[in-house]
Amino acid sequence: MQLKIQRYDPEADVRPYLKAYTVDLNQVQGMMLLDVLEYIKDHLDPTLSIRRSCGGGVCGSDGMNVNGKNVLACQTQLATLPEDVTIYPMPGMPVVRDLVVDMSQFYKHFESVEPYLQPKQLPKDHEQIQSIEDRAKLDGLYECIMCGCCTSACPSSWWNPDKFVGPQGLLTAARFVADSRDGQKEKRLDNLSGKYKLYRCRGIFSCTTVCPKGLNPTQAIADLRSAQEDV
Repeated sequence: MQLKIQRYDPEADVRPYLKAYTVDLNQVQGMMLLDVLEYIKDHLDPTLSIRRSCGGGVCGSDGMNVNGKNVLACQTQLATLPEDVTIYPMPGMPVVRDLVVDMSQFYKHFESVEPYLQPKQLPKDHEQIQSIEDRAKLDGLYECIMCGCCTSACPSSWWNPDKFVGPQGLLTAARFVADSRDGQKEKRLDNLSGKYKLYRCRGIFSCTTVCPKGLNPTQAIADLRSAQEDV
């Protein structure tokens, strides 16, 4: 397999550049792209910087742009890739080094939607009960692993990275607006008013296309807009 990987060390390089690697897949222990990247780092080039953790599509650490699409390396099977692969860091985020990006702004947008339950009053004698039907309303909203693939694929986030909440933040907001245990629906929806929040989304489904968990932020954003109209 031939891989071209963007390299960039801000302390040493004037600009990013592509570096080519040839890997004999018979020497790789594993069937995922992450296994190849680890092989390169362990056997061919220890200076390559990548971010990874669980390796099982749960932590969301190893998001990157592979042949033009944001993916998780640990979920990308080698059998689905062509012989030539080009890998860039996720677009729209500052590069720390090589394939590692700075997600500080991403987390700030996540925090801005207050991603925690805010019940009006907690029951004193038992846990907060939720019906099976109400719990089902959260399906497709709570499974986000915060990998950043969706926000990085969103043109509105590219244009206004410090202002637009982004698809991940809005998906999270929808999760709490839909939660029957939360008592701040109106406050949450009001928090999403403004030029660079809910209505900066252009509905082009780039976020939905790249989500490794199969979630649909575009639909969640549409649902939030409908909820605002009903308040």
